[in-house]
Amino acid sequence: MNNLKEIQPLEDFNWESYADSAAVAETEKKEIEQAYDKTLNQVNDHEVVEGTVISVNKREVMVDIGYKSDGVISANEFRYDPDLKPGDKVEVYIEKGEDKKGQLILSHRKARAKQGWDRVNKAMEDKEVVKGFVKARTKGGMIVDVFGIEAFLPGSQIDVKPIRDYDIFVGKTMEFLVIKINQEYRNVVVSHKALVKAELESQKKEIISKLEKGQVLEGVVKNITSYGVFIDLGGVDGLIHITDLSWGRVGDPHDIVQLDQKLNVVIIDFDEEKQRIALGLKQLTPHPWEALDPNIQVGDKIKGKVVVMADYGAFVEVAPGVEGLIHVSEMSWSTHLRSAQDFLKVGDEVEAVVLNLDRAERKMSLGIKQLKEDPWQNIEERYPVGSKHTAKVRNFTNFGVFVELEEGVDGLIHISDLSWTKKVKHPSEITKIGADIDVVVLEIDKESRRLSLGHKQTEENPWDVFETIFTVGSIHEGTIIEEHDKGDVIQLEYGIEGFATPKHLVKEDKTKAQLNEKLPFKVLEFNKMTRRIILSHSRVFEDEQRAERKAAAPRKPQAETPEIQNQAAANSLADNDALAELKAKLAEQGGAE
Repeated sequence: MNNLKEIQPLEDFNWESYADSAAVAETEKKEIEQAYDKTLNQVNDHEVVEGTVISVNKREVMVDIGYKSDGVISANEFRYDPDLKPGDKVEVYIEKGEDKKGQLILSHRKARAKQGWDRVNKAMEDKEVVKGFVKARTKGGMIVDVFGIEAFLPGSQIDVKPIRDYDIFVGKTMEFLVIKINQEYRNVVVSHKALVKAELESQKKEIISKLEKGQVLEGVVKNITSYGVFIDLGGVDGLIHITDLSWGRVGDPHDIVQLDQKLNVVIIDFDEEKQRIALGLKQLTPHPWEALDPNIQVGDKIKGKVVVMADYGAFVEVAPGVEGLIHVSEMSWSTHLRSAQDFLKVGDEVEAVVLNLDRAERKMSLGIKQLKEDPWQNIEERYPVGSKHTAKVRNFTNFGVFVELEEGVDGLIHISDLSWTKKVKHPSEITKIGADIDVVVLEIDKESRRLSLGHKQTEENPWDVFETIFTVGSIHEGTIIEEHDKGDVIQLEYGIEGFATPKHLVKEDKTKAQLNEKLPFKVLEFNKMTRRIILSHSRVFEDEQRAERKAAAPRKPQAETPEIQNQAAANSLADNDALAELKAKLAEQGGAE
């Protein structure tokens, strides 16, 4: 069943008039649209224009540029300006008039980048303070967005004080000065420190103008170096030199203060022109010398700890901040030149005797050798003249040997007292440094603290016997061991030497005796005191020839000559048991040498 109601057209409807009116309406619409378009700004793609912020939220910023539709820009492009608000004027870059949805496509970042280079150059020229957004850390500093350009902020230009944590600046918007531009590579360097420094300069002048010596201020430890500590006094820095940190010795300032520590300091001195301020920390406490036991006197024993070593002595801290010096000469009774490091080292706990005490000058001299008895106090009792001892060879000189009998007791063996028989040219022929040597005390010089010693005196003087062997006129085998202009040295038996002048070295064939030649020699002179024997080879054959001439001539009976008597005496002594024993002993020594 068809329930639809049939509708009948109006009989009197004027279709011609309707068509005409519809055509008129369409024309009016177009005219209205054209008039509306004329009220809007003309925009072109890739153009930079100024717009007005309509609304701001976390995700996007709505901007009106006077076009029929508003543009939407990501809020990230405005991170450098956290104070952005509706009504603010911003520059935008038109990427496209409309997208498929009729939305105007804008970019604030591109607009800033397009005009940023001109603006950053002008900012440097005019020394204009600009805002920048710290985007990220990089090697040696930070990356900062300035006018859409990535600028470099060196770590040294972040602040006037050292920065220990760069990450706290990431994501912050800060003010900067453009300090350097590389036009070729389009690199920009900015500084925040320059702004802070300029502001602090005015503060410094005001603060320094109010400073006074002796004034106590509160400060914060800003930096610690090997030579002292820098203190921030609230806009101006001062230095506490390492020597003004403590009354005691300071090896490392870190042992006294820590970074960012608050402490009171006193102004020691300041230079208003150079803006240098010298501060002190130890001056806020009493000097340790004022607290030193008033009963300490010269001669008292005192304990302390070695804090500093030098070649000339050791500094011993006997109380906090109170030191005494033990000079190296007060460390041992020995007179040998030695370094203080041979006796003590840093950290040693020592007991010493107070030698000098000047409280006014705050000086103290100490000694440790005084804890032992002076070995020279009773030297005559322990080392009497004529006593025999064993000493240690310490040093050589051309004239003798220095030896040590015990620490603090030295002696000299003169070169002439080293051997009875050998003519010693240098002590090294007899002994060596560090070796033990037997000695006899010959003389004591208590005032000079020296002993005269002898080595040869430990044995009997063989020259007493030699006097009976090498008698004047006696003949002995000898070997020429040295040649000189004035004569030659002859080696005789028992290790002793004699001397013959050139005229007594002429042989029977008129030639001169040569080095290492073994010949008979006659004794012309024997001096026990000077240990000198004068010899002659020529006289041996000359006397024989003279004797032969006498034998050929008639002779009268006469007594034996003195020479024959002396020769007979020598031969008889050779048979003596004591002489035989001495010969054996000398022969043994000669073999040992």
